[in-house]
Amino acid sequence: MPKAIAVELIATRILELRGKKVMLDKELAKLYGVQAKVLNQTTKRNIKRFPEDFMFQLSWEEAESLRSQNATLVSRSQIVTLKQGKNIKYLPYVFTEQGVAMLSSVLNSERAIQVNILIMRAFTKLREILLTHKELAVKIETLENKYSEHDKTIKTIFDAIKKLLEPPPVKPKPAIGFRAYD
Repeated sequence: MPKAIAVELIATRILELRGKKVMLDKELAKLYGVQAKVLNQTTKRNIKRFPEDFMFQLSWEEAESLRSQNATLVSRSQIVTLKQGKNIKYLPYVFTEQGVAMLSSVLNSERAIQVNILIMRAFTKLREILLTHKELAVKIETLENKYSEHDKTIKTIFDAIKKLLEPPPVKPKPAIGFRAYD
């Protein structure tokens, strides 16, 4: 699979939870070619390498929220997939960018190294996209402010032109001729 396509696919699996960009343990396990259970056991054996800002477990509400989002987002149904009527047995873990980087030291296979490189590129690409969007938003807001002033000025000009185009007010003309008084 070409690197660009792989990075794009990985980027679609990055979520935002608790204000951080994260990847679910199930998604990482698929990419690394291991079971999520094995991935989580490996991280628990090396728990000192994974502080709270590298890896954390979802709450029941967050897990249910992801599950319900998947019901509505068919195109991203691979995130937390459960058959209808099945319940979540274990709360999933999520890994931040730093946690994914730390996984490379814990999972020391050739595939893990290659996947980590792709994931790091995906996180970097997302950061670049977000930065670009922020810059565009600032530019658009600046233009809107600039042109809102122009809009006010143009409206004033049009109002003045409309007043000039209106016929002058008609003054009552005095009656001409003689008047007969009773």
